[in-house]
Amino acid sequence: MTVRLSIDEGVARLVLDRPAKLNALDAEMVNALGDRCREIERSDAGVVILSGAGKAFCAGGDIEAWADESPDAFGRHWVRDGHAVFDALARLRQPVIALLDGHALGGGLELAACADLRIAEAHIKVGQPETGLGIIPGWSGTQRVVQRFGAQVVRRMSLFGEVFDAHAALQLGLVDTVVETGAGGDAADAMARAVMSRSPRAIELAKMMINAADGEDRARVLEALAGTIAAGSDDLAEGLAAFREKRPPKFRKDDP
Repeated sequence: MTVRLSIDEGVARLVLDRPAKLNALDAEMVNALGDRCREIERSDAGVVILSGAGKAFCAGGDIEAWADESPDAFGRHWVRDGHAVFDALARLRQPVIALLDGHALGGGLELAACADLRIAEAHIKVGQPETGLGIIPGWSGTQRVVQRFGAQVVRRMSLFGEVFDAHAALQLGLVDTVVETGAGGDAADAMARAVMSRSPRAIELAKMMINAADGEDRARVLEALAGTIAAGSDDLAEGLAAFREKRPPKFRKDDP
């Protein structure tokens, strides 16, 4: 299994497990990541820790997985499928902590950008090397990454090929904290415990509103909030009862 998921005491641990390929994403991994996101969304987990097995967090999209695709297939499937899965990760109701225990390059940085918080071990590097291959960042590297980190830092990575070490990434806002090599797991666990000590409902609602303010799926957030309010109202109970009893509903009128 190239994407492992375990849930223990409310903490979902999502691990990219293709170390021989530096956790580079192929179609199987992208699909598996989407499946795991659906499992997490419907689970009792309160927080997610995303990490990579072996030496890398994620080296991006596996070149061998897309190099022979036709332009149409590349755009319709590789790019769109990746977008849908990365969107699902970014829009999970649970906070996501990305543990960068190895390099995060290209699609790996785009994946890390889906998280709510990024912990970097001191030895890691981040960058967007795609234009050196004649392609552009395709999984929201010019969109979500810009929204979250700013256009100029993305210009430096994508247009000029700069690669940043952990401390430079911290100064630029690409990561939220830097810890010693090997200490990332403990730091991620501590962050997860901090999340779990707070109101899960308030955390969920706060994340939804922050995402909406950040331009992340605003329409779904607004409709989900409004739908939740409507579903808890007396009007819905009366409407359903009237439907089942085949009579006109008698909705209560609020005082003016």
